[in-house]
Amino acid sequence: MNQTQNFEQQTKELIDSLKGICASYGLGNDGNEFKIITQVFLYKFMNDKFAYQLKQVDAKLGKAENWEEELSKVADDDYEMKLYQLGPDTAKLWPRHFISHLFEKQNESDFAKLFDDTLRDIAIQNNDIFSVQTGGGTKITLFDRVSEYITDRSQRDNFCRALINQLVEFSFEHIFTEKYDFFATIFEYLIKDYNKDGGGKYAEYYTPHAVAKIMAAILVTKKVKDVTCYDPSAGSGTLLMNLAHAIGEDKCTIYSQDISQKSSSLLRLNLILNNLVHSIQNIIQGNTIKEPAFVGEKFDYIVSNPPFKLDFSDYRDDLDTKENESRFFAGLPNVPKKAKDKMSIYSLFIQHIMHVMSTKGKAAIVLPTGFITAQSGIDKKIRQELVEKKWLAGVVSMPSNIFATTGTNVSILFLDKKNKGKVVLMDASGLGVKIKEGKNQKTVLTEIEEQQIIDVFNDKKVVDEFSEIVSYDDIKEQNYSLSAGQYFEVKIDHVDISEKEFKLKKKKSQEKLKDLFSKSQGLSKNILKTLENSFYD
Repeated sequence: MNQTQNFEQQTKELIDSLKGICASYGLGNDGNEFKIITQVFLYKFMNDKFAYQLKQVDAKLGKAENWEEELSKVADDDYEMKLYQLGPDTAKLWPRHFISHLFEKQNESDFAKLFDDTLRDIAIQNNDIFSVQTGGGTKITLFDRVSEYITDRSQRDNFCRALINQLVEFSFEHIFTEKYDFFATIFEYLIKDYNKDGGGKYAEYYTPHAVAKIMAAILVTKKVKDVTCYDPSAGSGTLLMNLAHAIGEDKCTIYSQDISQKSSSLLRLNLILNNLVHSIQNIIQGNTIKEPAFVGEKFDYIVSNPPFKLDFSDYRDDLDTKENESRFFAGLPNVPKKAKDKMSIYSLFIQHIMHVMSTKGKAAIVLPTGFITAQSGIDKKIRQELVEKKWLAGVVSMPSNIFATTGTNVSILFLDKKNKGKVVLMDASGLGVKIKEGKNQKTVLTEIEEQQIIDVFNDKKVVDEFSEIVSYDDIKEQNYSLSAGQYFEVKIDHVDISEKEFKLKKKKSQEKLKDLFSKSQGLSKNILKTLENSFYD
């Protein structure tokens, strides 16, 4: 096990120990547990990143036996100058915010209040950088009063002491040179119990990394810079993180909106872990369909795994306005008399994404496979528009159960405003290995299969019964179907044989047919005889 793998294991053990503390104080699987775990973890991460960055700008502190003690000797004006040198992606902390300071104060009375006040003070001091906004402009600060999730007041001090004692011996400092892959793994482990799919509920999808990787690798095929990335149903940010990593975290700015406060908080954590603090101001918690946050903005790269079905009947009619005519050009789903929760909200997300693509825009959207073949209605109108405007790059139909929590077959729709030529249609439904995940069966792609999908799509290869390259005119002739199978050629093998060989084969076939016919007559007689006997019995 190398140093990185060893530290990854240590980090996971830290997360497990924090969860163990929560369980010991009655918060195991509690609705608030994820808030405590993610915020305490973030507090530790920010403390250590502050120390790491400070030692980079002040070599003397890096060499000091006790850097915190050395720092305490610095005058306030000089201290503020050091904070200024840290740059915008590091939280600005004072000695009273350090974990070591709380560790020394843990035996004082009312320690829980000191703990909470410290976290809240950090949040207030860094509000402009680290706050997530709601659609109405309210700022959601970085930290809550963690101890107040413990209902028994007498246990709050001990609870906070247990947390501090767990944090003080651990350090992230020597791992900050690691890149995306390390922190993606840690983030996934950190939230694995708190980001379950809610059966298709709004903004609760968790996109498998294989799907996210494929989407990013097909969207980003060359070096770019100063581009904008957007997800209108961002969840915890798996798609955005993969996209930013493919582009370069310092070469893009991220924008997102999600109706879930929980998901927006997790996305903020993901951005902090992955050197994308500069984009936190662009995280908006709100309803993208009803109240889009970035009116007038156009985006270069868009990724989305939107909810497929949802009851939005309470605001469906509010969308039917003159202002929304161009945004929802293909129409709004009707409200069914029964099963309102089956309303196809994904069709609104596709239209919204098309509406906000820049002139060089690209997009990748996870959709139910039924979208690509629907013979009428909104889905077909959207496909027609994409073909008429020549905005299609292609479609990849994924294996069933690629999402463990839903049996819905999914495809990835790729859009590219610059693609006026050939379109790639791929049927990857036969790939993957079936595994059990809890009570559900899941299909997992191997790394070789992931790369196969990426290479075949990007190189526009034709592979028998796997991929086809078609023109926009071909798609029109097939009634705008985007299903690869409808374009596969039916291949018939021709074998040259002599007249003598043909007659011999014909004779053998006739003899075989005569023999089969004779046997079938015998079986018929036996069946009739059996039926007659059973009747008289």
